Amino acid sequence: MKRHISLYTVAARYDLIEHARNRFAMLLVVLYVPTWVTLAYLVIPDKAVPVHLRATGQDLAVPGNELTQITGAINAVTLITGFMMFAATFNGSRFDRRLAMAGYPRFHLVLAKTTSLAITSALLAAYATAVTCTAWTPRRPLLLATALFCAAMTYGALGVIFGSVLHREVEGMFALIMTSVIDVALQNPISSSGANSPLMQLLPSYGTVQTATTAGFSTAAAPAYLAIQLTWFTAAAFLGLLTFRHRTRNALPRHPAATFRNAGAHREPAGPPTGRCAS
Repeated sequence: MKRHISLYTVAARYDLIEHARNRFAMLLVVLYVPTWVTLAYLVIPDKAVPVHLRATGQDLAVPGNELTQITGAINAVTLITGFMMFAATFNGSRFDRRLAMAGYPRFHLVLAKTTSLAITSALLAAYATAVTCTAWTPRRPLLLATALFCAAMTYGALGVIFGSVLHREVEGMFALIMTSVIDVALQNPISSSGANSPLMQLLPSYGTVQTATTAGFSTAAAPAYLAIQLTWFTAAAFLGLLTFRHRTRNALPRHPAATFRNAGAHREPAGPPTGRCAS
């Protein structure tokens, strides 16, 4: 048991240090989150916007700047978490493969990455919620933080997938930005006239948007929509696990001795000696 705890602790500590060394991500956390969330509140008019909460069945008229601040917080949290996990996966893929081939248990590596993702998501969700509460007070701040946490976990898993299958950093950044922007923008009634379309239920952050909007403007709970978001995370995490297993697979032949024998069997026969000819 002590050995398993030690292996897990070492892997988790390494992952957290790797995240902390990502200076660009730290800069985004310090500057991008408060800037985007604050600008969304200050720039967007506070004119009432009709919103249909599928989570509660209510039709509400909410201030447009407060609604945009919620979607802005979701966008910021998902982008940063996805980027951090993408960078860690993309840059550490060779090291992870060496560890796995050297006998380091994959289970401990996966558990450590999940732990670092959960810690990062929790800190970002709490930070974004605190920034939001400086402008106005959502009805249920804890539920808002929980919704942001679930969205961050989902996009963190997507970052692992992108980091495993894409071959350039710019490809991963573009994929994460476009996924998050399209995902969140289509669900904001200010920027999308089809925000109430049933097709929105297919988007990765649908559960979070519904839960976060409910947390901001209603006292009702939305456990079913948190479950939807957790389903998205589970599916993304499963795909991330498959890509991690494929990326850390052993590419060496299982029976190298047999391979060498087969290679020798097909070797061309040696030619006559090139020494002095017999007289």
